[in-house]
Amino acid sequence: MKAVVLALALAAAGLAAPVPAQVAPTAAELQAYQGLHRAAARGDLPQLMALIAGGADLESRDRLGRTPLHVATHARQRDAIGVLAAAGAKLDVLENDRYDAVTIAAVADDVPTLALLLSLGAKPGQTTSRYDGTALIAAAHLGHDEVVRRLIAAGAPLDHVNNLHWTALIEAIVLGDGGPRHQRTLVALVDAGANLQLADRQGQTPLQLAVARGYGPMVEKLRAAGAR
Repeated sequence: MKAVVLALALAAAGLAAPVPAQVAPTAAELQAYQGLHRAAARGDLPQLMALIAGGADLESRDRLGRTPLHVATHARQRDAIGVLAAAGAKLDVLENDRYDAVTIAAVADDVPTLALLLSLGAKPGQTTSRYDGTALIAAAHLGHDEVVRRLIAAGAPLDHVNNLHWTALIEAIVLGDGGPRHQRTLVALVDAGANLQLADRQGQTPLQLAVARGYGPMVEKLRAAGAR
């Protein structure tokens, strides 16, 4: 359903339909993994530590450019993430679709893994994905309100504009369903000081976009905050 909403919003904006991105390892890939990728996916800490002690490459890549850290993030193997980070694995590298671990956790609505990554020093505001977005934009699009709050608290840029000419605030409206989680997402962004006047490519402001979609609670919040 969310893919349909995205396709319709892009079509309305005169943009091409999206291509699949942020691909988690398939069952076949998980079965075929060897070395650090296998240990990270399984959360096999003794094997992970043995491989690291033996000099295994922490930044090795699978066919889609995912490092062991990416794989551990997809698998929600937080202890493995901790071991990899302690050994010096890079927290902010991008895989082939230009996603970092923070954005992977944000899209998955995985608050504990996101919190761990941020506590280890991962950057909250990298430009990621083929849309030149951020983890905050991705989370706002999906209505992952607690993730949005965590990223805001960590200093993620509120007003980054992606190559669709959308901010996190705009995506919470145009790609959201107007329901409670997207409402809470919008409230978090507005209360944090997101720019209410940044418009989309057609010159539509967040308030105008919310009015056009009939998202009453969002309209009320935006108007109360001084949006035009």
